[in-house]
Amino acid sequence: MDSDQKRRIFGWAMYDWANSAYILSVGTALLPAYFAAAVVPKSGLPVLGTTLSATSLWGYMVSLSAALIFLCGPVLGAVADFSGSRKRFLIMFSLLGSCAVVGLGLCPPGLVWPLVLLFVIAHFSFAGANIFYDAFLPHIARPGQEDRISGRGFAYGYFGGGVHLALCLAFIGRHNWFGLSEAEAVRTAMASAGVWWFGFALITFRLLPETARPQTGPGSRPGPAALIRIGLTRVRKTLKKAPGHRSTFLFLIAFMIYNDGVQTVISMATIYGKEELGLETPFLILTLLAIQFVAVPGALVFGRLGQRITARRALILSLVIWSGVALYAYFITTTGEYLLLGILVGVVLGGTQSLSRSLYATLIPRENAAEYYGFYSVFAKLSVIWGPLLFAAINQLTGSSRPAVLFIITFFVTGLVLLILVGRYEEKESLP
Repeated sequence: MDSDQKRRIFGWAMYDWANSAYILSVGTALLPAYFAAAVVPKSGLPVLGTTLSATSLWGYMVSLSAALIFLCGPVLGAVADFSGSRKRFLIMFSLLGSCAVVGLGLCPPGLVWPLVLLFVIAHFSFAGANIFYDAFLPHIARPGQEDRISGRGFAYGYFGGGVHLALCLAFIGRHNWFGLSEAEAVRTAMASAGVWWFGFALITFRLLPETARPQTGPGSRPGPAALIRIGLTRVRKTLKKAPGHRSTFLFLIAFMIYNDGVQTVISMATIYGKEELGLETPFLILTLLAIQFVAVPGALVFGRLGQRITARRALILSLVIWSGVALYAYFITTTGEYLLLGILVGVVLGGTQSLSRSLYATLIPRENAAEYYGFYSVFAKLSVIWGPLLFAAINQLTGSSRPAVLFIITFFVTGLVLLILVGRYEEKESLP
């Protein structure tokens, strides 16, 4: 590996370090607990003739932001590929998302709908930026390096997110030193995630070169409307090719289903511990911190395991472990059991995410990487729609989150079966 490639890989991985502050500190740790404790009334929020609990409203918010990516993802990716603007789109979405996160920190208690809007913008921007970030992987990784480099990116993300969360935890714990109430310290910590996101992303923007080349003729610069039409046309052409690339699109279906389980665990874990188990917010944050640092070696180990036994087989192993995790979560009642659950999640989380990204990189054409990762994001966000939505609905119908936790197992088992079929189609497509 030469020095130029090392610099590009470092710059690419630092974006995971940058944006993980938002998804961990805000999207997973601080905002859900703050949302339940200080934003939504304990009696629930009246909406269109019904009353939504904080858990239900949170699930619907996550689903809405995911639906926006579903509508826009592939077209944005196709436009970026055609115009040679992956890096420009990455910068634009990072700036929009980080500003929305700062806005979340400035939003006072009781303003439910402005906070909902800012969260949807931040979550949409986070996912949108990842379309273009992920699309760089096939270009910076040489053949056979995808699993290891993808794992390195996630390891940087888990460690960077963990460092930011640790700083937030120390700041909130000593809020009196700064003359702030605990709620004010939480909001300040959330705002800092936006500064962290864009600040460290500047390293990525500096070191990572644009890998796409414009596919327009000399002097040709289509306007925004023309680019959108071109994007839609390219997406339609790609979909028409689907029967000839069954392994790719079957993998996307498998990914959508098992990622449904993974993302539901991530997005609902804190509020599950808060409302179902009655755990204190500092303990929930400490558990998430432990997950982050356990996930660092998890991502690296599964990355190397993917090189040894193939990414697909390593993924299948991770889904078996996830099924056991969900079953265990149904029975837990104590703080110690919740902490053990968090450690198990950390071990398998990094491997599942990094191997999914690297396996997909080997199944797609490099020249259309952003477009195909647009589809990847669409299927990822489709999974985020249904998992939290079903979790919220089951919670609302039964008055408990435990049946919803048990239902998550079906996502992992179904995804496992489809991954086995992916291998069979891949073998057939590789035959001369």
